[in-house]
Amino acid sequence: MAAESTSTSMSRPDTPEAPLDSDGGRTDIADAVVTKIAGIATREVGGVHELGGGAARRIGSMTQAVGIGDERSQGVSVEVGEKQTAIDLTVVIEYGESIPRVADAIRESVTKRIEGITGLEVTEINISVNDLHFAGDDQVDPPLEPRVE
Repeated sequence: MAAESTSTSMSRPDTPEAPLDSDGGRTDIADAVVTKIAGIATREVGGVHELGGGAARRIGSMTQAVGIGDERSQGVSVEVGEKQTAIDLTVVIEYGESIPRVADAIRESVTKRIEGITGLEVTEINISVNDLHFAGDDQVDPPLEPRVE
């Protein structure tokens, strides 16, 4: 993952110009901001069940239960430069969905949101499909009735 810092503006025709360094001062955007935007934008894509690897999801659910975790950053890693950012995502896809289609939709959604909200150019989005979610996986079996003898 590489987010280059360059002194020249690398605006794209479909991206509105949003200078982070202007006559009025400089705007720095924290990694946590880009991480949250990427997480939210990824979850908005149809076919994405959740973000994060198995261990990260278990730890995340425990930390969220005690109020210290933030699911919006789970499964997202970013590298933010002065004008560009690169993103790594770990996702769980719904079974039956086209992984290439979902991956393309994730890249489109994340790029649109990050470039629109922050003005940073997204240089790459690496997606790791960690698991598939099957309908019924989240259902918990009801507890067994105690046997009366």
